[in-house]
Amino acid sequence: MSAHPPIEDRLRAALDARARLISAHDLSPSRPPAGPAWGTRRIRRVVSAVAAAAAVAAAIAFLLLSGSPERPRPAPPARDPGVTHETSPVPSPTESTARPTPQPR
Repeated sequence: MSAHPPIEDRLRAALDARARLISAHDLSPSRPPAGPAWGTRRIRRVVSAVAAAAAVAAAIAFLLLSGSPERPRPAPPARDPGVTHETSPVPSPTESTARPTPQPR
C-alpha cells in the first residue's frame, strides 16, 4: 500500500474522530413534529387548485352563456299594431283554366 499524503491522513483522522462522536441514540428516529396537520404548502396547493377550477368554470360559463358573433339572434318581425292585413281570396282553378293531366301510355 502506498503512503498517503499528510493532508489525506489528517482528513481521515478528522472524519474518524467525528464518526466516533455519533452514537446509536443519535441515529434513532425522532418524534414527529407536533403542530397543525395541514402544512402551508398543502394549503397553498388546495387553494390554487380550487382557484384554477373556478377560473375554468367561469371561462366555460362565459363561453356558453355569451352570444357567439357568428350566430346573431334574429330580430322579431316588426308589425304595426294599427294595420290589419286582409287576405284576398285565391282563385281556384276552374275547368276552363285547368289543363288535363297527361295519361301514361
